[in-house]
Amino acid sequence: MNEEKIKRINELSSLSKTRALTPEETAERDALRKEFIEDFRKNLTSQLDNTYIVDARGNKRKLNKKA
Repeated sequence: MNEEKIKRINELSSLSKTRALTPEETAERDALRKEFIEDFRKNLTSQLDNTYIVDARGNKRKLNKKA
């Protein structure tokens, strides 16, 4: 997600604190938030996929996903 979209989310959020958003603005805000959350989850998943745990003996093992 680029900085423009993040700025737009912030603009809509602060606008909603001062007045009610129009249905179009609400839909735009919801779509942008959904995109932001999807990107966040992808980045976090990627980071966790490359995470290893090192025990006291120095053995490395890959972090496993929960079922």
